[in-house]
Amino acid sequence: MPSAADQIKFRGAVFATRDDYHDAVRFEGTDFTGAHAEGHTFLECSLVGGTLDEAHLEGSRWSESEWERVQGVGVTLSEASLADTALVGCRLAAVSAWGSTWRDVTVRGGKVDFLNLRGARLKDVAFVDCVVTELDLQEATVDGLTFEGCTLVQPSFGRGSYAGLDLSGATLRSPTGLAGLRGAILSRHQVIDLADAFASELGIAIAD
Repeated sequence: MPSAADQIKFRGAVFATRDDYHDAVRFEGTDFTGAHAEGHTFLECSLVGGTLDEAHLEGSRWSESEWERVQGVGVTLSEASLADTALVGCRLAAVSAWGSTWRDVTVRGGKVDFLNLRGARLKDVAFVDCVVTELDLQEATVDGLTFEGCTLVQPSFGRGSYAGLDLSGATLRSPTGLAGLRGAILSRHQVIDLADAFASELGIAIAD
């Protein structure tokens, strides 16, 4: 990730620019509320302590960038691309990232509520020590996705390609679509805990 010394600080308190290419810019405390940055490119940029409420980032491209302590509700990242990017200590909610592409991305700490990754393509992505509620991974294509020390509340799976999905380091609460997790990795403890849910989805009756 780029250091602050290597970046140009964005001087506006509110993000409002017609430029669609941002190279080595540091947005520190910048208010992106309601911003329209559809299709914008962010290369070696940092978002530090800013706000992304109702931000429109559809089709945006983030490469070698970092979000740190960013907050936002109603963030739209549909069909966006994130590569070599880290999200650290962020507090986000209602994130619509369906159809997006994530490669070499780390989400560390913080919490994400209602994360829609339906139909997304995820390669070498790691969630570490964070809480994610209502994660939607239906129809996603996964080639390396791990959750270490994470709590996943009501995650949903199904009709996706999950051969590269490792859930063994996560605490799973009320997951759905378990029958569609062919190829994914679960710990033995998780399989035992989720036995009733697996049986229910497969239509298997368990005799006492």
